[in-house]
Amino acid sequence: MYNSIVLVKQVPDTANITGQVMKEDGTVNRAKLPAIFNYEDIVALELALQIRDRFGGMVTAVTMGPPRAADILRECLYMGADKVYAVSDRKFAGADTLATSYVLSEAIKKIGNFDLIFGGRQAIDGDTAQVGPQTAEKLNIPQITYCEKILEIKDRKIKIRKKIEGGYEILESSMPVLITVIKEAAEPRPFSAKKVMKYKGAKSLTELEKLTEGNSLLYIDNLLHEYKERNLFIPTLTTDDIDVDLERIGIKGSPTKVHKVESVVLAGGSHEKITPTKGGISNLVDKLIEDRIF
Repeated sequence: MYNSIVLVKQVPDTANITGQVMKEDGTVNRAKLPAIFNYEDIVALELALQIRDRFGGMVTAVTMGPPRAADILRECLYMGADKVYAVSDRKFAGADTLATSYVLSEAIKKIGNFDLIFGGRQAIDGDTAQVGPQTAEKLNIPQITYCEKILEIKDRKIKIRKKIEGGYEILESSMPVLITVIKEAAEPRPFSAKKVMKYKGAKSLTELEKLTEGNSLLYIDNLLHEYKERNLFIPTLTTDDIDVDLERIGIKGSPTKVHKVESVVLAGGSHEKITPTKGGISNLVDKLIEDRIF
């Protein structure tokens, strides 16, 4: 039996990002962009679920982000996650990979009871591939990155195939271990209709508080009790719940600053028609060699 924690992230749809969504402090105004579930994190969740289905155990999904990130936690429940946690606090805002990995490592320590930690190789809004390895370093556990296939799990050891340029490596690690995965590692399962019906009403504390706004008949304590009883409450970990140094979180704890984002549009220039003849192809090859493309 193996317990897994899966790090998931709600990301802005970078296909629509422009310079206009940047704030003056160099961070992204995520409210101005549509939000989606980072795909490689969905693949990571699928791998964790496959291990749970085969060996038993529990799968816990964790996301760090604003309150609306609860949307992807509901999707995790729809896929089959046993538990979910939101790590959310205004003091976490503006975090780079260093501050993010610090907060996540402390949240994982708080949750505890894990054998495996899974996450996507990288998030599409940063493309750094740093959060997973940095989190493993702060937890002082082994890490394997770029996993494209799990080959064997036996005697609290896991063997995986890691993708590298031009081929692959076979690596083995003892547990606990953190593993980041690439999108080819698995085909995510569809949502379970039964789980969608069961968990579509799951709410975080922030969402429950919004239900009480302007409604004198609803009391937050009663709602909390009701949703916990029905297993529909999404717990939120804040700076009051995890042991963090306030100087190491958010913008204060983030040495990386984004000063400018530009929207680059690729446009075609002049073109030349190549005739489908031996002479035409020969001239094309000569031109490519001349331009040092070949």
